[in-house]
Amino acid sequence: MLKDIPTTRPDTPLLDQINSPADLRALSKSQLNEVIKQLRAFLLYSVGQTGGHFGAGLGVIELTVALHYLYNTPEDRIVWDVGHQTYPHKILTGRREELLHIRQEGGLSGFPKREESEYDTFGVGHSSTSIGAALGMSLAARHLNTKRKTVAVIGDGAMSAGMAFEALNHAGDVKADMLVILNDNKMSISKPVGALSNYFARILASKTYASVRQGGRLVLKGLPSALELARKAEEHMKGMVAPGTLFEELGFNYVGPIDGHDTELLLSTIANMKEWDGPQFLHIITQKGKGFTPAETDPIGYHAINKIEPDTSANTESTPTSTTKKRPKYSNVFGRWLCDIAEQDSNLMAITPAMKEGSDLIEFADRFPERYFDVAIAEQHAVTLAAGMACDGIKPVVAIYSTFLQRAYDQLIHDVALQNLDVLFAIDRAGLVGEDGATHAGAYDLSYLRCIPNMIVMAPSDEAECRKLLQTGYEYQGPAAVRYPRGSGIGADIDTTLDTLELGKARTLREGQSGIVICGFGSLTHTAMLAAQTLNATLLDMRFIKPIDEAALLKYAQGKLVVTIEENAIMGGAGSAVSEFLLTKNIQTPILQLGLPDRYEDHASHQAILKRLGLDQDGILQQIQQKLATI
Repeated sequence: MLKDIPTTRPDTPLLDQINSPADLRALSKSQLNEVIKQLRAFLLYSVGQTGGHFGAGLGVIELTVALHYLYNTPEDRIVWDVGHQTYPHKILTGRREELLHIRQEGGLSGFPKREESEYDTFGVGHSSTSIGAALGMSLAARHLNTKRKTVAVIGDGAMSAGMAFEALNHAGDVKADMLVILNDNKMSISKPVGALSNYFARILASKTYASVRQGGRLVLKGLPSALELARKAEEHMKGMVAPGTLFEELGFNYVGPIDGHDTELLLSTIANMKEWDGPQFLHIITQKGKGFTPAETDPIGYHAINKIEPDTSANTESTPTSTTKKRPKYSNVFGRWLCDIAEQDSNLMAITPAMKEGSDLIEFADRFPERYFDVAIAEQHAVTLAAGMACDGIKPVVAIYSTFLQRAYDQLIHDVALQNLDVLFAIDRAGLVGEDGATHAGAYDLSYLRCIPNMIVMAPSDEAECRKLLQTGYEYQGPAAVRYPRGSGIGADIDTTLDTLELGKARTLREGQSGIVICGFGSLTHTAMLAAQTLNATLLDMRFIKPIDEAALLKYAQGKLVVTIEENAIMGGAGSAVSEFLLTKNIQTPILQLGLPDRYEDHASHQAILKRLGLDQDGILQQIQQKLATI
């Protein structure tokens, strides 16, 4: 339970002395277990104060200490993947106190960020990039003739993506001097670890074994067939005691699996492998949420937590019971709709790239397990899988986050849209996502979707519209996308029927008399109501970005001012669609496009970013008034 997370700062005298990895390396090995204990206690406390990713960081504390103790960071490069396991890394690299403001406006990023620290060697928000990036650094070191070491730490499911294996294949081919560490916390390809596998791992990582291995190669160098036979024998011997044959075939020297919470074993193994040439692969087993029992028991539920609020239960007797109905999140609306339509259509299949909980596919997976496909962190495969299903009469629904759909853009164009296949994309986390920052913002989907032939693109303004647009997209015979934001909407009453909307038809929320029309696309539409009322403007809920409601624009856009509002990049977005249409009709009405500017927005609360950009109620009104003053 969250109440078990400490709310008072723990006493960490040894950790408080560490302001850089150099301070850590000045300690004796006998002191490292105490550092680990204090680091775990501080991490529990600090994440409770701020919220954020939780379980993965607790699982890599021993590994983080071992790596910074053995490697000369920041000269040696450590690339973390996925990035949310780097909270302990940030603590040990001079950002201990700043961790108390992580993911808050002006505070640390929740992911590695090159601008933030020289110890953050590579920006990692999306997964499965570490091996490719570390390989690039290793080849750069080879070219520059430096002695720099390179380590890629990949885990928390990131090994399931194809690009990780593409990089492994390349690294083995070029015989790069690098170490890949698979942090296997049972969110990827976990295998049991025990005394026998630890014993063999000690042998495989020992200096004696390495010496015998190298000596044997020298002896057999003149007998190529015997050398190859010996190599194969070694490889299959490893395959009997560890799941390393695949990595050996890719050109890596595989060691493991070993216990990733055994500090002494980690130190001795990594110290030896650090000195070896060529591609090295270390497989460690860790416990996600290590040291906090609720997180160990429920690693998915404790993947990330919210800030712990003060307990006000003592005052509940004098506080009236609230009758406010809890608003469903947009993802809940999607999950409910998906189950409802699945009851009606046995050909519906749901696909997700490792976003079962986030996309609210839990009930669907339980009720329709044979029609539910979690393809792991493999967005490209998710889209092409859907395309293949659609070829043979199945109706696939791909539940995916906006920022992750970017990774499957080629498949979206080539495999789905080009062939005009009947696939529905339910795109969650569209627009700004607040504390997770620029790497997770769905800031570009309207821009990158509307330029694709055959696609229809929709953006609901509230929860009720979301359900109707999902049904509209489902019944459309071709590729369709519904993009909706993170979190809850305005609390609109949701009709439980499976009604559709007329394709490309907007609705008028307010009829004004000032000659100003505000075209709202998506969740900011209702935010613009204050401006519409104050300026006596017409407010349109456009609903469709493609096809756009040309009749509504012809009716309302020939007045004093056209305003477009979207939580998407202005460049190429919904406002651009309006501008392009008005240009083709030679309509000269001034236009004001409101949306996300041509820059990456640093993390803060969602509302704080909207205010920063002038996209809250007052900001929208002020920007329109400023534009009117220039007309």
